[in-house]
Amino acid sequence: MPAHIWDKVKDHPCYSEEAHHYFARMHVAVAPACNIQCNYCNRKYDCANESRPGVTSEKLTPEQAARKVAAVAVKVPQLSVLGIAGPGDSMFDWKKTSATFREVSKLLPDLKYCISTNGLALPDHLDELAEHNIDHVTITINMVDPEIGALIYPWIYFKGKRYTGVEAARILHERQMEGLEGLTSRGILTKINSVMIPGINDQHLIEVNKEIKARGAFLHNVMPLISDAAHGTAFGLNGQRGPKPAELKDLQDKLAGGANLMRHCRQCRADAVGMLGEDLSQDFTLDKLPEVAAAYDPAPRRLYREVVERERADRAKALEGAEAELAEAVAEVEAPAKLVAVCTKGGGRINQHFGHAKEFQIFEVDAKGVRFSGHRKADNYCQGGYGDDDKLDVVLAALEGIDTVFVAKIGRCPKDDLKKAGIEAVDTYPFDYIETAVAGWYAQRFGQVSETADIA
Repeated sequence: MPAHIWDKVKDHPCYSEEAHHYFARMHVAVAPACNIQCNYCNRKYDCANESRPGVTSEKLTPEQAARKVAAVAVKVPQLSVLGIAGPGDSMFDWKKTSATFREVSKLLPDLKYCISTNGLALPDHLDELAEHNIDHVTITINMVDPEIGALIYPWIYFKGKRYTGVEAARILHERQMEGLEGLTSRGILTKINSVMIPGINDQHLIEVNKEIKARGAFLHNVMPLISDAAHGTAFGLNGQRGPKPAELKDLQDKLAGGANLMRHCRQCRADAVGMLGEDLSQDFTLDKLPEVAAAYDPAPRRLYREVVERERADRAKALEGAEAELAEAVAEVEAPAKLVAVCTKGGGRINQHFGHAKEFQIFEVDAKGVRFSGHRKADNYCQGGYGDDDKLDVVLAALEGIDTVFVAKIGRCPKDDLKKAGIEAVDTYPFDYIETAVAGWYAQRFGQVSETADIA
């Protein structure tokens, strides 16, 4: 990766898989107005326990948003990125979006700024993005064929007129491509989000990937459709299913030769706060904010970044040695590729108790090394200090197709229950780096490791 690109993404948790182990993001919900309707979206739905795009508990003014960002920066030294992702469309509600960045830049000039948009209004504000130092933009592009788009978007509102059907999808597609090309020509990094909708656009996303790559997209993020009748979305109410984890992985693997793939997306709320996979939004509601913006001291965030740089160097060195040992160990054997699950709280380490995990990070390991594959949401098994058998069923469903899970610690009962389900809980690498531990385990399990090898 060129140095100037790495400088842009190295501390952006959404644009760098490595960065998401160390850095936090926050979204401020200042842009409620939207100019399209998607069949997978219902912005009126609100639940503090629900994490998906478009959901928010509070809509903020730009001034309130600035106070919130300042409060989070004081408490969360990992914060590196401020994003605006709705709950409507950040570009259609541009006055509020731009006012928010102006207010925040007065208080925290060293934050990275990014926005998420459906792309319909994007071409109208390309030059203004550069003026606000916004160098990361996400566009949701679900189709490049208007016939398919008509199945996803009932209507759009463009230049004072409402359009429906194929015509609406055609206009949206043309504006999205124009916006993407404009961002690329201005040197703004672009991430494309695509929602995988089985039976509608799942195979078509291969063509989407080709088109966005040709226009300079930096990253492609294929996300699973979240479909539940309780959310009140059109797809949820008509029974449209989301993809299974194996279906999502299969599609992502097919796209691996296109634009860089993002596999660590958590489909965040419009008011998300914290590390990916973590949401502190309820800790920073308006009633909990100071009346005046908190005084910002950059020292804690600067010190945290120094720690991260040391961790990154240590992790890279450890992984290099581990993968060399792995390659040697399996050089003369036919070792199978394996998917393994990991319980982690961040930092790139196996540092979470099995009973506390609300998600599992998934890694693929073979003779070529260890690669991040994705994540699967579950529910923490321990409730009030005791295991919950109903929650274990949810955990087992999340681990479908996986027979090994790495944990910092696990109780005897859940370990036995996992074993009965054909899943081995590995608790011999607590607090080790994930890739190093997985490489060591794989070499010992499937290879010929010398007695003097030291992989962990």
